[in-house]
Amino acid sequence: MAALASSSSYLLLSCPPSKFSSPSLYPLPRFSLSTYSLSSSFSISPSFFAYPTTSTRYSASSFIVRASAAEKKKKVLIVNTNSGGHAVIGFYFAKELLSSGHEVTILTVGVESSDKMKKPPFNRFSEIVSAGGKTIWGDPADVGKVVAGATFDVVLDNNGKDLDTVRPVADWAKSSGVKQFLYISSAGIYKPTDEPPHVEGDVVKATAGHVGVEKYIAEIFSSWAIFRPQYMIGSGNNKDCEEWFFDRIVRKRPVPIPGSGMQLTNIAHVRDLSFMLTLALEKPEAACCNIFNCVSDRAVTLDGMAKLCAEAGGLPVEIVHYDPEAVGIDAKKAFPFRNMHFYSEPRAAKDILGWNGTTNLPEDLKERFEEYVKIGRDKKPMQFEIDDKILEALKVPVPV
Repeated sequence: MAALASSSSYLLLSCPPSKFSSPSLYPLPRFSLSTYSLSSSFSISPSFFAYPTTSTRYSASSFIVRASAAEKKKKVLIVNTNSGGHAVIGFYFAKELLSSGHEVTILTVGVESSDKMKKPPFNRFSEIVSAGGKTIWGDPADVGKVVAGATFDVVLDNNGKDLDTVRPVADWAKSSGVKQFLYISSAGIYKPTDEPPHVEGDVVKATAGHVGVEKYIAEIFSSWAIFRPQYMIGSGNNKDCEEWFFDRIVRKRPVPIPGSGMQLTNIAHVRDLSFMLTLALEKPEAACCNIFNCVSDRAVTLDGMAKLCAEAGGLPVEIVHYDPEAVGIDAKKAFPFRNMHFYSEPRAAKDILGWNGTTNLPEDLKERFEEYVKIGRDKKPMQFEIDDKILEALKVPVPV
């Protein structure tokens, strides 16, 4: 039988306020990690804390990071992927840096004339150019040739998922005198835990490609920072997140969610991720040699996401739950999120960078729904073959 979702609370604060000390207690910012301490004057080998064999949680204590004078404007190179959900991070980061007066070049993998560049966020790169930025295309393996000898203070690799892809960029950055190297990794490298949420210092999967990249960056650069995002929303994203729910809700179709629907996840607006990166660039001594969960500070249930998407459009929603194994479906192909508790907390960014999130799913999803309708996706013909197989197994009728 299909199970209808309950109407229980579905937006959860991922970390109780009691875990944090009041900022007013400290005249200067104070930070510590239970396994490492970093300052502008010294550091401990990052391999000691970044890849533990047992879980050692990040905790606030009393380590002082000296405040520094305002950083000068910098020349920044963003190596940006040409596909997937991370592409929009580079787009937002470039625009934010330009608005702060930095010089930005964004190198996108591939060629400008490819069909991929007709999709968001690439078809909005004119916004970067009009703000004073430079857009180029090419192979990151030949980054030195692609940038034609230009020099940069900071490089962000928002492309590679393994060392073979990132090493040429990292080696070029090192040899050309880049002062700070930033890398977009993934919160997906954390090992599943019985004690969520994931926090900086938790055990990671040794075989994950991102892990090898993280280790290499920590070995060759004296100033680096790594960011581990999860799911994100925001205008310009070319990977379905909220759209998956909108597609079904506007067509009055049941929304099939694997499991109980109470699994917790983390969905952040990309503007918050961009702001975190900008803080790291503008506070290099504080950010140095740290790993940051690049996520929202709230969790949401899978059922909750469906309900919030429906509320954003002012529409009803019917949620049905299913067991992927029982209906013979691969949940990875049928659903955009992991069928498990999968969420992280941005503790390091809050304590070290002074970052605060602004993601507000009820309001942000209203904006996303307006754009969804504006581009006409609500009227676009669509097939739901996997959904139909699930619903048929559950004997749930589907409106014609």
